[in-house]
Amino acid sequence: MWGRSASEVLSLPVRLHGIQLGRPVEALLDPASDRLLGFEIVCGDGARRFLPFAVARLGTDEIALDSALALIDERDVGYYRRRSRTLAEAGYEDPWIDDDGGVHEALSAA
Repeated sequence: MWGRSASEVLSLPVRLHGIQLGRPVEALLDPASDRLLGFEIVCGDGARRFLPFAVARLGTDEIALDSALALIDERDVGYYRRRSRTLAEAGYEDPWIDDDGGVHEALSAA
């Protein structure tokens, strides 16, 4: 299983064909399982939008989109916030996100 630290993923810019649209400020998880639903994004215009994980591609240096239409408008972000939990609420000390959106505690090297 591949993956990377949640802090690394949350530091990546969100880009469409190389053009930066914004940055993730929160990872939102399914309320009943440790699976990533998507990201709350702050865009260049200051608006907060929701980016579903299913339409995002985690690259080495960006979260890539194929269409700006994948970003859900700021007036609907509250809907996703109310029906999810934040990464911090999940209680992980050092969370990792795998390529399929599963969230796990970092494995010890010991």
